[in-house]
Amino acid sequence: MSDFDFLYGEWTVANTRLRELFTGSTEWYTFDATSWAQPILGGVGNVDEMDCPSEGFAGATIRVQDQASGEWSIYWADSKTGRLFPPVVGTFANGRGDFYGDDTHDGLPIKAHFIWSHITPTSARWEQEFSADGGETWESNWVMEFTRR
Repeated sequence: MSDFDFLYGEWTVANTRLRELFTGSTEWYTFDATSWAQPILGGVGNVDEMDCPSEGFAGATIRVQDQASGEWSIYWADSKTGRLFPPVVGTFANGRGDFYGDDTHDGLPIKAHFIWSHITPTSARWEQEFSADGGETWESNWVMEFTRR
C-alpha cells in the first residue's frame, strides 16, 4: 500500500505535452502547474489534484489498490471534460510503475500507458503514452516532472 507514499504533499509540476496526437507531430509545448496528493481510505488509496492556470483546467487522480492482487487502478478526471476516464491498472517493480488500460481518442480505441519513474524524496517523473495499434507502437504525449514544494 505504500507505493505512492512518495507523492504525498505539495509539488511544482513542469508539464511537456505533444501538440497533436497520432499525426507524427514532433511539436511539444510546456506549462507549469501545482499539485498536491494525500492518502484516502486508510492508505488503500490516494487522491491528487493538479491546477494548471495557464491552460485553464484542473485535473484530479484517484488511485486504489486491490488488496488481493496488489494492483493499482488509476482514474483521471479533468475540469475541461468533466469525464472520469477509464482506469489504467498495474504495479511498481524496481522503482518504476507501469499502468495500462483501454481508452478512446477521437472515437477510436487506443491503449494508454502511464509510467512513474525517477522517484526521489524531492522529485518524480510521470509519463503518458498512447498506442493506436493495440500496443505494437507507442507515442509519448505528456511528461510531468515533479519537484517538491
